[in-house]
This record gives sequence, structure tokens and C-alpha cells, in this order.
Amino acid sequence: MRDLSRTEIRIADHVKDALDAQAPVVALESTVIAHGLPHALNLETALACEEVIRQRGATPATIGIIDGIPTVGLSEGEISSFAMGCAPDGRRIDKAGLNNLAAVMLKRGWGATTVASSLRLAHAAGIWVFSTGGIGGVHRGVTETLDISADLTALGDTPLICVCAGAKAILDLPKTLEYLETLGVPVIGYRAEEFPAFYSRSSGLALDLRVETPEEAAEVAECHWRMGGCTAVLVCVPVPGEFDIPSTKVESAITRALAMAEREGIRRKRLTPFLLSRMEGLTGGASLEANQALLLNNAEVAARIAVSLLHAPQP
Repeated sequence: MRDLSRTEIRIADHVKDALDAQAPVVALESTVIAHGLPHALNLETALACEEVIRQRGATPATIGIIDGIPTVGLSEGEISSFAMGCAPDGRRIDKAGLNNLAAVMLKRGWGATTVASSLRLAHAAGIWVFSTGGIGGVHRGVTETLDISADLTALGDTPLICVCAGAKAILDLPKTLEYLETLGVPVIGYRAEEFPAFYSRSSGLALDLRVETPEEAAEVAECHWRMGGCTAVLVCVPVPGEFDIPSTKVESAITRALAMAEREGIRRKRLTPFLLSRMEGLTGGASLEANQALLLNNAEVAARIAVSLLHAPQP
């Protein structure tokens, strides 16, 4: 069985030119645009993330499915459509993960790529750095539901640097970190000694390695791959301090949001977007501000790492 190749995806000209020139490129997902942030904050944030990547000397490549074609490097017009949640002809934009990526392609549909599917497509395009908000992971109550995000599957078999603010706070963070260790995924704290808890800078979960610079992060990744590692390298960047929400406040809001989900029978794919949307109201809008801030911050760090990666020892 052959792997997904460049022949099956469309790489925008500006991204292809950068890759051909071996210039730094940072991949971005599109689920946060279509199914994460509210309109029009989603469009504002998506374009701002691309701009901060350009300002730091790299090329942004937002990924999505257009008329069944995996596209690496969405245009501003295409990003605007994703922000509206529908294609120009009115068709709904599906959430495209590893399990239904082929289905969206065969239906010639529009799909917003998750962390997992974005990692796979970025790797197929030849991109080495990916930026997102928070990864998916092991859900609370996993012993009853077996709900574990495919993001972990992708991180376990895709050699990219993934820059994030840890895992989404609504998850079981200790189990998520344990699962990453089992997969052999290096988890690095960027100027942090603890695993970030998305909205909160601290989780109480210690990390094995802290780096201070983009160059150090790039060197860790190169060393990991030289030693035969075939997984992603997770670089965890805490939310900027001024947007940090105390973990006690976050946990209280999550408990209430989970109770709402239980009453309304929200399960599986619907659960994460439901909980994140309820968090906004339960935190008085602070979670939404933190989400935007960490997305922009992660994009900047990812761009700096992408630039540094060019100068790191090659595997």
C-alpha cells in the first residue's frame, strides 16, 4: 500500500515555491476556523495567524479539503468560506479527520481538517512544522467511552514538529500525557517545565525537557529523528501570561459544561465543540480570548522554529 503523495493533493503556488526553495513553511489546520471559533473572530484569527508567520520569515499553509481535493495553502477567499462554515455553493463544510478524510474526498466535498488529518497532509506535502491551538487526547471517562482522539494516532506516526498549548483542558491531561509517552512522542516545554493546560499555563504535570529557544526545539526534533524516531515532536507553549485563566476556574467551568452535555445527550464528535462553546459563557468570554491569544502565540513560535530548523543538523 502506498502513502498519500503530492500527486493526490493540491499545493498552492506560494507554498510550493517556498518548499522548492527549501524555505520555512508552517502548516495550519482549518477545523478551528470552520468549527472552533465563532464568526467573524475565526476569520480574523486565521488571517492574523498567517500574517504573524509571514512576519517571522516563514510561509503559512492553511490546510483544508476543497471539492474533494486536499489543499495545502488555502487562499484568503477559501479561508473566508471556511469561516462562514459553508462552500460558496452553500454546501456544509464537514469536519475531516483521519477516519473520514477519504469519504470527504470521494464525495468531492469541502472538509475542515483536524490536527490529525492536517498533520498527515502537511507531511505528504513535505512540511516539517505545524501549529495549532491544543491537541486532542484522552477524554475524561475513557474507561467507559474509550474516547481517545485520533490526534494522538497521528502524532505517534507522523514526523513533524507540532506546536501547541498542550492538550485541550476538557480532556484527561494526565492520561493524555501518559499516552504520548507510550507512543514515544517527545513532549517539550517551550520556556515551561509543566504541560500547559490550554487556557492555563500550569497543569501540575512535569515535563522531562524544557527549551528556551526555537533553535533548541529544532535541535531536539532533529536528534529524535536521527535516532530513528518516527513520531511527531510536541512543542508545548503556555498561553501568554495576561490571558492565563486560573485552573480552579477552568475546572469549575468544565464540570458544569460536562453536566450540560450529559443532560443534553451530547456524545462523541459533538462533545468537544459543545464543551468549548459552553466554556465561553461559563468563563465570561475569557476562554475565547485565551484561545485566540494562544493560537497567535503558537503560530509565532512555530514560524521561529521553522526558520531555525533550516539550520539544525539534518537527520
